[in-house]
Amino acid sequence: MDNLAQIKVENLTYRYPLTDYNALEDITFSINKGESIGIIGRNGAGKSTLCFALSGLIPRFFKGKYNGKVHIDGEDIREIPLDRLVKKVGLVLQNPFSQISGAKMTVYEEVAFGLENIAVPREEMVNRIEEVLKQFGLWEKRNENPFELSGGQLQRLAIASILALKPEILIFDEPTSQLDPQGTNEVFESIGELKKSGMTVIIVEHKLEKLIEYVDKIILLHNGKLIAYDEPERIFSLPEIDEYEVGEPFQTTMCKKFNVRNAKGYYPVKFQEAVELLRGVIK
Repeated sequence: MDNLAQIKVENLTYRYPLTDYNALEDITFSINKGESIGIIGRNGAGKSTLCFALSGLIPRFFKGKYNGKVHIDGEDIREIPLDRLVKKVGLVLQNPFSQISGAKMTVYEEVAFGLENIAVPREEMVNRIEEVLKQFGLWEKRNENPFELSGGQLQRLAIASILALKPEILIFDEPTSQLDPQGTNEVFESIGELKKSGMTVIIVEHKLEKLIEYVDKIILLHNGKLIAYDEPERIFSLPEIDEYEVGEPFQTTMCKKFNVRNAKGYYPVKFQEAVELLRGVIK
């Protein structure tokens, strides 16, 4: 693995308490700073468990049988003090209602809540709150109750609250699973901005047409095992990909139907590339 990797996972195996099977089994991979990584797999593949391990919730919060190592910037994640860990890794859950504190009456106070807990000086706190609320289009909503926001706005608030802590890595565990198309677009636009800024982003997402437009590589999990870790076009060109029941982007399905491959010999996954190649065969 790359010695300069920001994240290194080595032989990670994890079993939840009171279960008789491994949720993750002998997982090894690395992620460099600034990369955007997608995680895919059918239900029960271990996607959320991997997110919990990468954020430190496993084994700090979720106990169980834990073997192997997760390193962030060369440090074992189990040994990083919590006040430093929240500045290194942020986790956005699939249900924003699980992430919003419920203890604050306004959007502004909700973002301030996390900053207060890590003792950010007041002047810096004010600057951070204004910055993230404007970045996520919520500045005009700053005095509203968080639970009066739309689903997309509430998820953006959850992202903003984490981003205000200035983590170096942001993990999204199915951030659009409960959102309508407009909310989905809003969240992915925000993810796109984070990617452009150079932040390391990890995304679990079933909406593959959206996901592949934003990631550099994909981790394919199945029954807790890492099956493949590669560029999206290589993943969806695997001969055995259907065995893992993850689906594929619609445009890739169309390219397979007409046996259309790109110059590298893979089925296209990006929409625009697929359209251009299909034009040559569909009259």
